[in-house]
Amino acid sequence: MSKASVSRQPHANAGNPKQPVVEINSSMPPPHWALLERDLLKAQADAIDVFYQKYFDERGYLLCVPRWGGNDGPDDAGENMLNWTMLYALGGHQRVLELFHKGWEGHLRQYTEAKTVEVPLGREGMYYKEFPTTFDWFHIGEWLSPYILLGLADPSGSDFKRRTSRYAGFYMNEDPMARNYDPGHKIIRSMFNGSHGPLMRKATALDWAGDPIEVEGRFSPGHGERTFKEMLAHFKDYTETLGDHPLNLGATTLAFNGYALTGDAKYRDWCLEYVDAWVARTNENGGIMPSNIGLDGKIGGAADGKWYGGCYGWGFSVVVPQTGEIAHRPACYSRSFYGFGNALLMTGDTRYVDVWRGVIEKVNANARKIRGKLAYPRSFGDEGWYNFRPTPFDDGALEVYYWSMKPEDQERVASDPWISFINRPAQNTDLTYAVESLQKDLSDVRDRVQGILKDDTSPDTRMSDDMNPLNPAAIDALNRLMLGGIPTGRVGFPLHARLRYFDPVRRRPGVPDDVAALVERMSADETELTLVNLDQVRARTVIVQGGAYGEHEISRVAVGGVTSTVDGHHFAVRIAPGCGARLKLHMRRYVNQPTLAMPWD
Repeated sequence: MSKASVSRQPHANAGNPKQPVVEINSSMPPPHWALLERDLLKAQADAIDVFYQKYFDERGYLLCVPRWGGNDGPDDAGENMLNWTMLYALGGHQRVLELFHKGWEGHLRQYTEAKTVEVPLGREGMYYKEFPTTFDWFHIGEWLSPYILLGLADPSGSDFKRRTSRYAGFYMNEDPMARNYDPGHKIIRSMFNGSHGPLMRKATALDWAGDPIEVEGRFSPGHGERTFKEMLAHFKDYTETLGDHPLNLGATTLAFNGYALTGDAKYRDWCLEYVDAWVARTNENGGIMPSNIGLDGKIGGAADGKWYGGCYGWGFSVVVPQTGEIAHRPACYSRSFYGFGNALLMTGDTRYVDVWRGVIEKVNANARKIRGKLAYPRSFGDEGWYNFRPTPFDDGALEVYYWSMKPEDQERVASDPWISFINRPAQNTDLTYAVESLQKDLSDVRDRVQGILKDDTSPDTRMSDDMNPLNPAAIDALNRLMLGGIPTGRVGFPLHARLRYFDPVRRRPGVPDDVAALVERMSADETELTLVNLDQVRARTVIVQGGAYGEHEISRVAVGGVTSTVDGHHFAVRIAPGCGARLKLHMRRYVNQPTLAMPWD
């Protein structure tokens, strides 16, 4: 029997009958990393069951005190299911998806029923049409993070299709109650926006903090406030919310999902129109993305002409009420670059990568020597650049390199151990990084389960974010190692990955049972992948796709001295019992339109 071969006749349910099926017949002793990978997939599924039974009731409602606000509001409620959909999409147990659906639907009802008393924004319900009424995209994005990725796990569900269309419609002026977008100036009209439309006045501390509550002795707010007065003080400067803001680029993910799900050009057109408007503003502002656009479409138009103004702007520094210390919170650049990533996924046009690379370079060009050492700014105010640190500004540097794969971009992330791993020389077969990363996440899952078991709080003393650190879905290592992908975290944007897998027998996303995958090296046009079947009795078939959304074309695949032409975005691999092999994939990145369709669709 040959170690590897290629046939043109697929096995049952292997996918497109015109595509090659790679046969792996070479025996491979179970690698340590593969055993850890399968253990981690199972451990998280078991732990999520424990977490769910502790913190959700039979309706899927969270066992906590529902509140509105930036501290412990509905966004934190949704975050309690962070990574669950992605875990299932990797190959996690079906139970994970079932619990997600139950918990998500339950919390939607719970926070639609929950109403504020003093805060105007939530008096008729904190959610309206199953979406936050009016809030900022730093928090909306965190809430949506697990749901945004449901398309990778269960795209055919009727609720997902319906909600994807509805949510995108809030920003495409398809809902008469949610006129968030001004097509003339190509702006989202307020930093506070949602299913009730934009907030066309300044926000108040109460809008941010929620209704008054007793704190000391009952709750422990995540920002350390000891009284409700301190909670209000935390947000007293968060008022300048009129006009457009870079965080609103998070709304483009709603249109991205709509396009990947339906192929309807209206979603693509709106997304690119809005992103291109931000490209133009960044170019107009000398290569640095401004943090406020007025209702007239002008840079700084709602911040006294200051391009750096506004809540979460480049010049946003506030006083911490408990300590009196200054805290710098220019969140305008913390996630916005992913909006340009959405445009890249839709077009393959690398000018969107160029924009954020330019921002990084422009900021770092303002480095100066402080006490004899070079320091780099993070903030800009009335007196110029400030908030200097000893390391270069690098928000989005990893993403820029990942999207471009250019050596000059790699230099900005040279200290990242994952980047070092995927760029190590061919003669370096050391897999310590992979093993240690998986072991760390396994240890984190165990620690979180212990925290769940030891938690003796009662539901009436829990805020919605108290459980967030105990959520046992730890998928960062799996995203990097299995997919060659960037961990999705809680940023509210799509998955960026070199590969993705499907089980053609069970017709579901993720690797089949007993299959483990390791992306060992990546370059601009090649990916080295090891696949192994840990089952000693049964063969397994796995479909390998280029990109999370089929955006990458796989030209050919080489394994065991045999090369096969693919010229498509996926192919099938049949792995004999107890066998494994390393595959080299030759690829053309970002040449296909993104899709949420399964290979057999």
